[in-house]
Amino acid sequence: MDYIKINPSDNVAVALQDLSKGTRVEGVTLSMDIPRGHKIVLRDLRAGEHVIKYGYPIGHVTRDAAAGTMVDHTCIKTNLEGLLEYKYEPSFDPAEADAPALGLRGLKLFAAEKCDKKFCPTPAGSKPVCFKGFRRADGQVGIRNQIWVIPTVGCVNGICQQIVDRFKAEVAGKEGSVDAIVAFPHNYGCSQLGYDHENTRTVLADMVHHPNAGGVLVVSLGCENNQLDAFSELVGPVDGSRVRMFKTQEVKDEVEYGLQQLREIFAVCSKDEREDVPVSELRVGLKCGGSDGLSGITANPLLGVFSDWIVAQGGTTILTEVPEMFGAETILMNRCQDEATFDKTVHLINDFKEYFMKQGMPVYENPSPGNKAGGISTLEEKSLGCTQKCGQSLVRGVLKYGERLSVKGLNLLSAPGNDLVASTALAASGCQIVLFTTGRGTPFGSFVPTMKISTNTPLATNKPGWIDFNAGVLAQDESMDSVAARFIDFVLAAASGEPVNNEKNGYREIAIFKQGVTL
Repeated sequence: MDYIKINPSDNVAVALQDLSKGTRVEGVTLSMDIPRGHKIVLRDLRAGEHVIKYGYPIGHVTRDAAAGTMVDHTCIKTNLEGLLEYKYEPSFDPAEADAPALGLRGLKLFAAEKCDKKFCPTPAGSKPVCFKGFRRADGQVGIRNQIWVIPTVGCVNGICQQIVDRFKAEVAGKEGSVDAIVAFPHNYGCSQLGYDHENTRTVLADMVHHPNAGGVLVVSLGCENNQLDAFSELVGPVDGSRVRMFKTQEVKDEVEYGLQQLREIFAVCSKDEREDVPVSELRVGLKCGGSDGLSGITANPLLGVFSDWIVAQGGTTILTEVPEMFGAETILMNRCQDEATFDKTVHLINDFKEYFMKQGMPVYENPSPGNKAGGISTLEEKSLGCTQKCGQSLVRGVLKYGERLSVKGLNLLSAPGNDLVASTALAASGCQIVLFTTGRGTPFGSFVPTMKISTNTPLATNKPGWIDFNAGVLAQDESMDSVAARFIDFVLAAASGEPVNNEKNGYREIAIFKQGVTL
């Protein structure tokens, strides 16, 4: 397969590999070479005419474009502008909104004989699909059993790292079920006001409660804005055998004191054991970055099928990157389970637009240089590809930044598109793992396993130390049912303890959303 016309109404096709001048595409002869992921004009377009991809306008051409040529960011302009008013027009029968598997139209991609194996909701009375996880006392389930050292302020980053380095050397070879001991430095916790200060406190508190952490040591300086007493109050009740906090200004030898706290935490959580847990307990973050023209054709639709499957099993997925919903937001709004959820989604979208406008920044100039080089030309095109990660299930919940999950099923989360900020926000909401699609490649990891899924095979071949799973085979004629079956098994193996590349490489970081001034 050399190219794809995604929707019958499209007036462009997408090259699935580099195509040479003279190649025939949908009865049109190419008059130029077309790189992989880029759009091929299928009929003559006049200046101002819409470019149709995925069955939707993705902008308009700024000059005439002849059939057989390429259209890219140099000759397409977005149709988007300003704030919009929205009307709730559900794309499903509201009388069926409580059906657990409603909207799983993506599952029609699978062969019917496979439905009783994996892809349909678990029949009543049968054994559910399981993974091996850690059940926590608060009812949550972790897919990792780690010890985290969290600074309340950037001033103690070095101390936290020294404590971790010394403790890892001390317990080497004696880890038991503890699979990592990690410090999470950040630059915040002081000289912040308003939302920034609360964002820092909230995300750090979310981390303390995360089920992937069997134990947590919180390290404070003592004079920062993020005062330990107030932070402890925000965190609320914890298991004192697993969560400890101290101020470095109040102890004589902060490193030795921290080591002793870790020894006591380690003695408890190193005895934790994995057990069978139904996939209904999985909470999965959906993210993309370094997208290309194949993102909306291979990796993102694969995540959409996976998301629908998890939801059908009673589990949870979360879509974020609000600026990359612009242009496709009505599709999500009309899948909201009810009007109250729709209203929250409208606020999610318009609040983020107003954030841009208050900063004096353009709302719709989103595609990055890497996106454009990979074949994405406008925000509409990027958003229509991005939102495919959440499949076709109903939207059950809408979360503010830093808010923790309370509703199962598909949720939307307020966070920017920045890879590390958004992935941190997904993890902070309670996701045990983030599935991250990419067409350009990236090595980073958040504070939970961050699995990279490539949109194209060359990336997976060239960066095996970054990419965990190759969805590019979907552009090479492997069927969606075959790839999805392998992908489900791969994710469940990761949930059961198999490390992904960011963990193997020791790439674990956090980034907190900053909106205002620094004192």
